[in-house]
Amino acid sequence: MTAHGSVWLTGTDRPSYAALDVDLDVDLAVVGGGLVGLTTALLAQREGFRTVVLEAGRIASGTTGYTTGKVTSQHTLIYAELVARHGEQAAAHYAAANVAGMELLARLAEEAQIDADLTSAPSYAYTLDPRRGSELEKEAAAARQLGLAATVSDRPDSTDLPFDVAAAVRFDDQFHLDPVRYLDGLAHELTRIGGIILEHTRATSVEERRDHTVAVSTSAGTVRADQVVVATLLPINLIGGYFARTRPSRSYGLAARLRTPAPASMTISIDSPTRSTRPWLAAGPGGIIVVGNGHETGAVEDTMALYQDLEDWTRSTFDVEAVDYRWSAQDFVTTDKIPYVGRAPGHQQVQVATGFNKWGLSNGAAAAIMLTDLIADRPNEWLDVFRASRIGDAKSVASLLKDNLQVGKEFVGGHLGKHRRRAAGDLQPGQGGIVELDGDTVGAYRDEKGDLHTVTPTCSHLGCPLHWNSAERSWDCNCHGSRFDVEGAILNSPATRSIARDQD
Repeated sequence: MTAHGSVWLTGTDRPSYAALDVDLDVDLAVVGGGLVGLTTALLAQREGFRTVVLEAGRIASGTTGYTTGKVTSQHTLIYAELVARHGEQAAAHYAAANVAGMELLARLAEEAQIDADLTSAPSYAYTLDPRRGSELEKEAAAARQLGLAATVSDRPDSTDLPFDVAAAVRFDDQFHLDPVRYLDGLAHELTRIGGIILEHTRATSVEERRDHTVAVSTSAGTVRADQVVVATLLPINLIGGYFARTRPSRSYGLAARLRTPAPASMTISIDSPTRSTRPWLAAGPGGIIVVGNGHETGAVEDTMALYQDLEDWTRSTFDVEAVDYRWSAQDFVTTDKIPYVGRAPGHQQVQVATGFNKWGLSNGAAAAIMLTDLIADRPNEWLDVFRASRIGDAKSVASLLKDNLQVGKEFVGGHLGKHRRRAAGDLQPGQGGIVELDGDTVGAYRDEKGDLHTVTPTCSHLGCPLHWNSAERSWDCNCHGSRFDVEGAILNSPATRSIARDQD
């Protein structure tokens, strides 16, 4: 039977940390206990900054815990576009930053003796369409121009996948790992050298004060710091306006056991729908992880069909013994393909890192290097390319205008659409949606026991309408990516308040 949940979050003996129970004063407060947050905290603590990490749930419970665990500088098709849009020097800085991020991940795993199944493997980007071979040739040429050792082949057997391809770009000396075990190891090392980790402590606001400190308000008290890093996938509330400068995207994954050995490489198709694979070492030689079917958060009604499509492809491609796990993950996409890293606009002591475009391990580690340099007041040659306050090129501005026009239509049209609702009594066990209950329009989910769970179906971030996600049993905001569970609790920021229904 397939379990619904990340393959990486199945361990029962993971470490846990206390919640905040008293106000704190530190040098650096890091909001978010994922890869960016923990790596930045560890690097800063090593440099002598008294550091605390504030995590709303548990360490690695956000996007890092749902990633594929691929650590690679091959980001599908990116380098040819970066050179064309931003110039060779900017593209070279992006490439160098990601290589340095990969090297940092490997070095920290060795230094802290983290057993995270870190394994070297080649990475392929491929196409089944002969007409797209030239795109891969341009990508490989651009990558080599930037100092990356990329090769391209049009041989049908260019990859170790069990089917022929039209062409493929290969990057050697990439690697994959278990991201949760890796973060647990970082957390252990951070606390060993004096850093503080606080779980179940949700940050609700970040405010720079006149005394040149920053106050982070939480559900349990206040943390005052000289500097703050907000590493919450998308910055909370309105910080930096990144909710209007990125688009939320979800992808679907499964972990399967094959009757034959799985391909040893990491692969990703440039065709649509995307198919991404890597070995799943914990399951033995036949273990494989498959990811794909991405879409904007809240934009697809029948999300269960996306899981089924991914499983159908996996079973038709490989000799599958069983599909053990399935899950989905969220990330945010920037219009110019480069994450935002650095000081948030309008702030002097608040740094951010967001918009990793689904390549958050190498990009996230690179962001931690840049953020640590900022905290230590050191120059960093990559920061201008990743600058958190940039507007972008003409193409980026046009895309932002289009995206925000669509958000406006969603805000108006989505609310009007709520008039098309059904009676709460029509919901069967396991079903959810917008219903009428006692004369009110509510979001409702009927659990397997028949009990009804209701919420206010309006996002607490900026008031956009919420959409029912049947696969995840969640309420998702298509405007800016906030998500809530069936009780109204927050699953994804930028929202910081629940949507629990007032039932006076």
